[in-house]
Amino acid sequence: MAIIGSLLKRGITLRESLEQQFSSAIDLQKQELQKLLIKARNTRFGKTYNFIDILKSFRTEPGNGYYEQFKANVPIHDYDSMYDNWWVHAREGEEDVCWPGRIKYFALSSGTSGATSKYIPITKDIFKSIKKTSVRQILSLANYDLPPEFFSKKILMLGGSTSLTKSGQFFQGDLSGITASQMPFWMQFHYKPGKKIAAEVDWNNKLEHMTQKAKDWDIGIIVGVPSWIQLLFEKIIAHYNLKTIHDIWPNLYVFVHGGVAYTPYKASFEKLLARPLINMETYLASEGYLAFQAYNNHGGMRLILNGGIFFEFIPFTGANFDEDGRLKSNPEVLSIAEIKENTDYAILISTNAGSWRYLIGDVIQFINVRESEIKIVGRTKQFLSICGEHLSVDNMNQAIVTTARELGIEIPEFTVAAYPKGAYFVHHWYLGTDAVVDTEKVKKMLDEHLKTLNDDYTTERTSVLKYLELEAYPTSIFYGWMASNGKIGGQNKFPRVLKNEKFESWKLYLSSLTQ
Repeated sequence: MAIIGSLLKRGITLRESLEQQFSSAIDLQKQELQKLLIKARNTRFGKTYNFIDILKSFRTEPGNGYYEQFKANVPIHDYDSMYDNWWVHAREGEEDVCWPGRIKYFALSSGTSGATSKYIPITKDIFKSIKKTSVRQILSLANYDLPPEFFSKKILMLGGSTSLTKSGQFFQGDLSGITASQMPFWMQFHYKPGKKIAAEVDWNNKLEHMTQKAKDWDIGIIVGVPSWIQLLFEKIIAHYNLKTIHDIWPNLYVFVHGGVAYTPYKASFEKLLARPLINMETYLASEGYLAFQAYNNHGGMRLILNGGIFFEFIPFTGANFDEDGRLKSNPEVLSIAEIKENTDYAILISTNAGSWRYLIGDVIQFINVRESEIKIVGRTKQFLSICGEHLSVDNMNQAIVTTARELGIEIPEFTVAAYPKGAYFVHHWYLGTDAVVDTEKVKKMLDEHLKTLNDDYTTERTSVLKYLELEAYPTSIFYGWMASNGKIGGQNKFPRVLKNEKFESWKLYLSSLTQ
């Protein structure tokens, strides 16, 4: 990190960061959409949906007319429609399908809902955008109070395997593997665990190798999902008989994380530290780098409005989505000029990887419209609304954290399922905790906190949402289920809401433990 550290100390700021600082969100996004349409105008997708006509409207239509033309010409896509109609042809080696040229890389992504295996195209353009945004985030450390010695330390990235598999005309694998394969030579000296360990497919072997090498590293930043970082810390501390991770990495100051809320892990995580870390939340998906936390004292992440992505927003309401989180026909769709704070929105993205009006599946709220700062509140298919309770993952996280704090215990993992029971409905909670708990007491406290957080939940609890059930298991049970489904380590997260086949798989796994 020495080179980046020298840039930080000199106050270097990338042009893109300055553009976002001194330009309006509307202007930045208009320019971004125009650039995307120009680049893709001669692709098969661009010709099908008349990108040339849309581009003409940037000059001929007043005000927001260009955007209305874009909405009128280009349909909304989910993964299935985008892949089945377009990306599959790019996987077969066709050029100029949704983005100019041939796609050489596809990121494998399963997420926590939907299809078991998704193939997300990674183009040279989006990789450049991801790389540049990553540097923007690191340079934002200039906004933090850090000691001079920090800037010469290493960055440890705990991701999926960097090994890529060649399949016909392209390579496929974890996004971290694709980015590692394209990483500049000079940057490889600043990142750990190094090529050999990063390429390890077996998660337990990877943790073992990292533990053995930990004594040789001087880490300043660690990047990864909280649950897996915690497991690594625990393994290192036990192996070297330490009190905290700072006994071996005294210059560790920053934890960059994303993909899952940090708050449920905070209590157990911080027991492994000699001092709190600076937590930088990031919103990096296989589809693109959407946002990152730029200031320590801000509660949200700033959307990257000039990083190869055009954003649209669908109010996450019963008018636009059904109870299973599926998009209804003719939904209301808004540009960034029309959004409001503290309102739930599902995100559509159009990107320089050939995603067009793509429903990524996340639900966000703007906490600061002026600064385009957001927080993720859930997934379209991980809201609970079996009878109109509209319970978000953010509601669940807050209720779990408050309950755990009041009981003086740690509940780093949880999930909930909803289903009919006779004429009524039930929410069935499963908690991952290594504490001994009174499940009836926990259930009552959790219920009360959810009522405080969500009026719709309160209403339904007095009518059709008649039952609450709760079971507690060691956290190892949760990670065991993930391992049994090949989802251990890397960017994999336990789904906060279980539906359909995932719920059946979970029940079967639990029953197998008692046989």
